Amino acid sequence: MIFETHYTFTNPEQMALSQLAVKRLLLACAMGGLVGIEREYRHKDSGLRTNMLICMGSALFTLLSPVLAGAIGTNQGQVASNIVQGIGFLGAGLILHTRSRVLGLTSAATVWVVASVGMACGAGLYVVAAFATVILLVALQIVGTFEHKLGWKRFPMLYEVRADVGSALSKEIVGAARAEALADEREAARHRMYSAVLKVLDAAALRLHVLDRDNVAGLERVSFSVLATTKEHQQLLAQLRASDATDQVVVFRDLEEE
Repeated sequence: MIFETHYTFTNPEQMALSQLAVKRLLLACAMGGLVGIEREYRHKDSGLRTNMLICMGSALFTLLSPVLAGAIGTNQGQVASNIVQGIGFLGAGLILHTRSRVLGLTSAATVWVVASVGMACGAGLYVVAAFATVILLVALQIVGTFEHKLGWKRFPMLYEVRADVGSALSKEIVGAARAEALADEREAARHRMYSAVLKVLDAAALRLHVLDRDNVAGLERVSFSVLATTKEHQQLLAQLRASDATDQVVVFRDLEEE
């Protein structure tokens, strides 16, 4: 048996609905973008892209629900309410909360919008689905670049500060007094390194979250993550490298960054 869906539209009807949908999606993105810029300026976790995607997804779900219900539908919001709840649980699984930040918000919002694009395609609103996809790509790529160029976007960087504190020598080789003196020198050098790191972070109102620390052949190393803007990262790196208590400071991109 062949089933035919009754969700079919003539070309004029589709164009009319598409024009209306495009206007609503643009307006939703504009509204979400305004909220996102404000959140980004205040360094909140849900920034420009996240708000744009959530707003656009909500508009698209709202648009599709009465269309799918039809003129004689008794509950034109049923589809939107159920789909949003289901995708919401899926998106929540992508969000990870750490001690200093929340990860996965953009990914969760992206899943939500992609689901709405799928609903548009299933309803036969291809122009709407294509336009929503373009906006999604713009939000994820071009807007992301725009965020970094503005300097408002905070992103994590992994810092590794190194200092040569000397190697431990046994008292059988250098004598008890000399071994004790060397141990005191190593501890003093280690203390100066950590004090220098804390001084720089305190001046920037940042807290030290140590990820790893060890000593390899007399080289003391401490690794920590910093969430800051491009300008703030540059200032921190310059100050750490200028300190007499540090011998080398290197930075790495955080692989968990979205």
